[in-house]
Amino acid sequence: MWLFITSLVITSFICNSPAYAYDNNPLQDICVAVNNSHASVFVNGKICKDPKLATPNDFYFSSLNFSRDVYPKYGIAVTIVGVKEMPGLNTLGISTSRADIEPQSLFPFHMHPRATELITVLEGTLYVGFLVPDPVNFFKSRLFSKILNPGDVFVFPIGLIHFLYNVGHKKAVVFGSYNSQNPGLITIPSSIFASEPPIMDDILAKSFQLNKTEIAQLRNKFS
Repeated sequence: MWLFITSLVITSFICNSPAYAYDNNPLQDICVAVNNSHASVFVNGKICKDPKLATPNDFYFSSLNFSRDVYPKYGIAVTIVGVKEMPGLNTLGISTSRADIEPQSLFPFHMHPRATELITVLEGTLYVGFLVPDPVNFFKSRLFSKILNPGDVFVFPIGLIHFLYNVGHKKAVVFGSYNSQNPGLITIPSSIFASEPPIMDDILAKSFQLNKTEIAQLRNKFS
């Protein structure tokens, strides 16, 4: 009995001790520590407005019913509704987006470091997929893919590389939902080949098993 009571007390202490509390998920790409008591303090990546000064427009966004300008290189247009666009999302942990993808165009390999993405196809036909690392061999991965039509729903787990390819003959329209006010977006090809300052050619050549001439060509395409 004493052993049971002792174990119960220890467990209770551990579960309620602040030393064992987990960190909240980061809501910005980087957050550099600073030893300055006068520096701004951010809550969920944003400073909170005085509630008395809040207005209905803080919780409102318009114009998600039409496409934005298309990125010519990729044939896609994206409208993001996160905390920057709708301040009232701060601390709520949700956001949304609209993507318009031209026929035979690709939303390139990308990931959202802070959110799972749930997509709903409104128009068009898409081939979508995400990659899951092989637990035995981290140089390999498993592809989960599907052909989607209007009304279909698909989910990309948090932090995993995924893509959307319009395999149809008309524009595809997709709405995305995220469990973060700031899901983040990292496009894999441009992040690697268009970084500032650039990554050394030797590193890229060894990583992709290419020669430096091929690396230079890729830089030109993504710069």
